[in-house]
Amino acid sequence: MSDTAWPARVIAPVTPEVVDVCVLHREPIARGRADAGRGHRWRVLVLQRGADTRCAGSWELVHGRIEHEERAEDAAVREVREETGFAVARLYCVTMSAFYLPGRGVKTTVVFAAVVGDGGAPIAPHLGAEHVSARWLSLPAAMRAVTWPREREALQHIAHLLRSGDAGVAEDVLRVSLEGTR
Repeated sequence: MSDTAWPARVIAPVTPEVVDVCVLHREPIARGRADAGRGHRWRVLVLQRGADTRCAGSWELVHGRIEHEERAEDAAVREVREETGFAVARLYCVTMSAFYLPGRGVKTTVVFAAVVGDGGAPIAPHLGAEHVSARWLSLPAAMRAVTWPREREALQHIAHLLRSGDAGVAEDVLRVSLEGTR
C-alpha cells in the first residue's frame, strides 16, 4: 500500500443528536449494615412512558434531542429539568453510544450522569407529559428495568466510574462544569 492511499489525517466530526441522562441520588447507608463502609449507594431514577407515546409502557432513563446550537451538557440539564423538575447538582460525561432508527439512520448519543439532591430519601419527580410513573432503583435493579441495551451498558459505566461517590482520579476529565448551562 502506498503512502498516498490514505490521507495523513482524516477528520470525521461526530455530531451527537441525543442525550441520555442517568439521574442519580446518593443515599446514605445506615450504620450497622454490612455495606456501611462504602458510605453511600446510588439510586437511579427510571421513568415509564405513557400510553399515548412511542414505546408505551417501557422503562427508560431521561433522554431527549439536542436542540440546534445547544451544547450536549446544556441539553442534559434541560432534559432533567423538563422530565423531572430536578435541578442538577453535579453532571458527569460518561460515554457515547449509537443506535439505528429505520429510515432515519444512525443516531449518536452522549450519556451523562446527573446527581440530584444529596443524601436523605430520594425526592419524587414532577413528571412531564411523556411519563406516567417513576421509580428510584438500585443500579442493578435499574439495569434490569430499562428497555434499551444502550442504557443498561451506560449504567454499567456509571457503576464503575462513580463507585466512590464521584469520578475519583477521573473527576477532572468527566465532571462537567455547570457554569453557563441554561
